[in-house]
Amino acid sequence: MVSRFSLVLLLSSVLGLVGCVSQPPVTLYQLDNGNPGVPASSKGLAVLLGPVSVADYLQRETLLQRQPDGSLTSASEARWAGSLGADIDQLLLRQLAWRLDSQRLVLAPSAAGFVPDVQVVLSITRLDSGPQQPAVLDAQWRLLDKRGQLRDSRIIHLEEPHQGAAADQVRAQSLVLRRLVEQLATAIQPLSEPPAEEPRKAAPAAPARTREPNEPSGPQIPKAAPVRTDVEVFRF
Repeated sequence: MVSRFSLVLLLSSVLGLVGCVSQPPVTLYQLDNGNPGVPASSKGLAVLLGPVSVADYLQRETLLQRQPDGSLTSASEARWAGSLGADIDQLLLRQLAWRLDSQRLVLAPSAAGFVPDVQVVLSITRLDSGPQQPAVLDAQWRLLDKRGQLRDSRIIHLEEPHQGAAADQVRAQSLVLRRLVEQLATAIQPLSEPPAEEPRKAAPAAPARTREPNEPSGPQIPKAAPVRTDVEVFRF
């Protein structure tokens, strides 16, 4: 009885080991920031980055794979090493600070007392790729000045080819995000100055009086009234 129990336990252990060996290891990935330089200026443009919204379908651990028919499947051997949304925030922050050469970049919500020159409101509606599909980024940004006025709004669509492997797909997705920041920095730089006010229009002049056809030109001299001479005088 004891030997039979030992045999069953041994077989279960062997089967468990076989299952562990046959299961492929999971590889973890992070977006590539591209090694941006550290901005030197501590008095550069003050930028509030956010809110940055990411599409709901990207809020998962597994690396999604876009299929030729447009459907999405989860990669069984590839996962994100953490929150994809947090990775996107850090990539955008570091790349934008480097391109603007400013240390004064803050992720939303900002700390009390921080008054931004520009606020970036960004929405990422697509960021994916597949073994046979390029990395695709769809996004929209809105730029607000320090008075809260909308100064720029743009819809972006970017694509980047890759070699098909998961690692190269992550590289391509990172690259389209860095290209997004490059265009964003170009749009932000002119907004450091307030918008020019439109010149005030002069009030229209009063229309000149039209002269009658028989009216003489030049200054008018008042006519003298005739003196009455038909007055009777009575003497007593």
